[in-house]
Amino acid sequence: MASEAMSVERFGETKHKEPVQRIRIAGGGLRASILTHGAIVQDLRLDGHDAPLVLGFERLDDYLDHSLYFGAIVGRQANRIARGKFALDGERFQTDRNDNGNTLHGGGRGLDRRVWRLADHGSDFVTLTIADPAGAMGFPGTLDVACTYRLKPPGTLSVELTATCDRPTLCNLAHHSYFNLNDGGSSPVHDHRLSISGQAYLPIDEQCLPTGAVLPVEGTPFDFVVPRTIRQTKGQETPYDHNFCLSAAPLPFRQVAWAQGERSGVEMEVWTTEPGLQFFTGQFADRQVPGLDGILYRSFAGFCLEPQGWPDAPNRPYFPQSVLRPGEEYHQRSEFRFSLLSEV
Repeated sequence: MASEAMSVERFGETKHKEPVQRIRIAGGGLRASILTHGAIVQDLRLDGHDAPLVLGFERLDDYLDHSLYFGAIVGRQANRIARGKFALDGERFQTDRNDNGNTLHGGGRGLDRRVWRLADHGSDFVTLTIADPAGAMGFPGTLDVACTYRLKPPGTLSVELTATCDRPTLCNLAHHSYFNLNDGGSSPVHDHRLSISGQAYLPIDEQCLPTGAVLPVEGTPFDFVVPRTIRQTKGQETPYDHNFCLSAAPLPFRQVAWAQGERSGVEMEVWTTEPGLQFFTGQFADRQVPGLDGILYRSFAGFCLEPQGWPDAPNRPYFPQSVLRPGEEYHQRSEFRFSLLSEV
């Protein structure tokens, strides 16, 4: 399986002395570095475009201390669970509350904070696995997860996620890269062009929890059906951290979003099977350590388009549900397809 385009090297060790590996792969006009910590896409580059396409760090310690899920697989329940409480088959559960009294992305030591096993790799792909034990972060049942990253033409980062369980549990996984298609995060993403196919979105409260309403995007700052800049052309800019409602259940694989760096000409298409797409514009506090290529990431340095289930679905029975049962297989297929225009 080994080739000149692929290498495996030690990247560091966690505070629990667990070794972390970095796997470099290439294919389809892309080069990527994948970490076994959090199944992180550390770096992603497109031939003909010098800057990284994603935000990341050069040192493991910076991921441990300064990352906001940069490039990771999050779960076992991506997004938020209100107060960390939910009921499943008549039994009540309390999950780790790591975000203003709520559960975010599976809790304070979700899949993004764990070391995955390198199960398989080749010149253009890597497969990582992890067994999330029963009771971890308060979730019932053992969840066995596999993530395969594959680089393929044309300019495609493929993310395939599968999972099985030994008792009914929640399973909603998401890839959490921050993208900047201009300069790797040196400048904010406000003027990137964006379209999202979702005709509805979930309004949120002051804790970023869905209010329960499902509203049409038409005539609102959430209308990206026709491509436009992330920046509002009129009025105050909107910081986004919202779910766009793509469907009421997982659907066949289809395109759901498009983005373009207005200065670079780099374009990205997002394809997925998932019913929701979380759009986050990276309004985080400035990072105090350098990222890839020595870039200091400031607020709005990157945006996320995260295919996933809808947030707080366990407490909203009319949302698409994320329950996985023994004998079933969770299967998500998502792709991020990049291309470079010769002229902008």
